[in-house]
Amino acid sequence: MGNIKKLDISAYLVIGPENTKGRPVATIIKEAVSAGFTCIQIRSKVASARELIQLTRQAAEVIEEAGKSDEVALLVNDRLDVVLAAKSQGIKVDGIHVGQKDIPVNVCREYLGEDLIIGLSARADQLFDYIKTEDVSQLDYFGVGPLHETPTKPDCGIGEDGKVITRSIADITKVAELSSIPVVVGGGVKLADIPTLAKTGVDGFFVVSAVTEAENPKQAATNLVNAWNNYNSKTF
Repeated sequence: MGNIKKLDISAYLVIGPENTKGRPVATIIKEAVSAGFTCIQIRSKVASARELIQLTRQAAEVIEEAGKSDEVALLVNDRLDVVLAAKSQGIKVDGIHVGQKDIPVNVCREYLGEDLIIGLSARADQLFDYIKTEDVSQLDYFGVGPLHETPTKPDCGIGEDGKVITRSIADITKVAELSSIPVVVGGGVKLADIPTLAKTGVDGFFVVSAVTEAENPKQAATNLVNAWNNYNSKTF
């Protein structure tokens, strides 16, 4: 697990420059980490590789300044090249998150070694069979969603017919029961969703706009973390 003592995906922020309403990515990450977020993923479809490396550096510095380098995981979405380049520059990056259409998990594991984190977006179609049959030996967690359709990632949860498949609380509860590795759920998650979501048995929630586009990101992040901790079934 690299520098992380134990992977904690209970409060997971996905962020890129296109999500912040023009505010610095590092500033919002700092506010989320100080509010108790436990995992940060750098994700951007518009930033160049160099920009992504710089964002990863800034995020690592923010996490280090908070004294949480061994607690808060820093991941990069899709871009194995960015993870490897960041590592070669001495940036503390903890792993990667990929989807089914991205670089295969076994290739990521070959290049990243046994210590770094690899997360995988679980297939929207045939979800339950997929969770039961997917080889998880090289994975650290599944990302599942969307809970709601979301403009942040319009293609999230699209099935073979091109329609978005959203997940009910019953679906999510079943996924938590079936999965042998941790599960984090997102896709349009708002504060009002957390009490119910926290009781499904999943290991955490992920958000983008609920924090990155909030008028007060630190307060929004704090409210989400507090709600999760208050209602999480695994703490009872």
